[in-house]
Amino acid sequence: MNDPEIRALLYPLLTGGVYVDELPTGTTRADVVHITPDFMHGYEVKGDGDTLQRVANQLRCYGEVYDFVTFIVTEKHLPKVLPLLPEWVGVQVATADGLRLHRAAGYNATVERAPLAALLLLEEVKQFLLARGLAGASTLRSREVGHYLRTTHTVPLSSLAQYVRDRLIARLPERLLMRAERKAERERLPPRKKKAKRKKPAPRKKARAV
Repeated sequence: MNDPEIRALLYPLLTGGVYVDELPTGTTRADVVHITPDFMHGYEVKGDGDTLQRVANQLRCYGEVYDFVTFIVTEKHLPKVLPLLPEWVGVQVATADGLRLHRAAGYNATVERAPLAALLLLEEVKQFLLARGLAGASTLRSREVGHYLRTTHTVPLSSLAQYVRDRLIARLPERLLMRAERKAERERLPPRKKKAKRKKPAPRKKARAV
């Protein structure tokens, strides 16, 4: 099974809230993120044609921001991926009959403020800090905001997480509108002409010796 086929099985199961494809998360992108007012659940999809080389980095990035993390893999990957994942990471197996739960995702206790805030635009994070009374937040650079969130004890993780979820959910209509506009623009453009393949010249016949 490939990635699109697996996602098609997953989408109907994500009830409540919204889901976002390819959400930038740290140094990677989460395949699908289910966002509700109460939690964020990151999903990584591994189809038959995928490798497991990036699992360590993906797990690190997802673990810093998502309340729950699940890897959806095919039978081919299951034996090799299990030793790479801690017990709190959920595992589902994609088959032709649907998704089979191997183990449910547990609550992730490793979420950090700075990576979580990085899911938003810098101006959105500044607005959050200003609302909490941080004077001069509007002049902070991205690196300074990250340092502040890593070192402060005055910003509850729960408050920041709620703000991030609310902002991402509110942004979905805008994201869908942009997606529709890009699709309409592509449909207006004339189809690209395929370049004609050059015919290989016929091999010359060697002259017979007289």
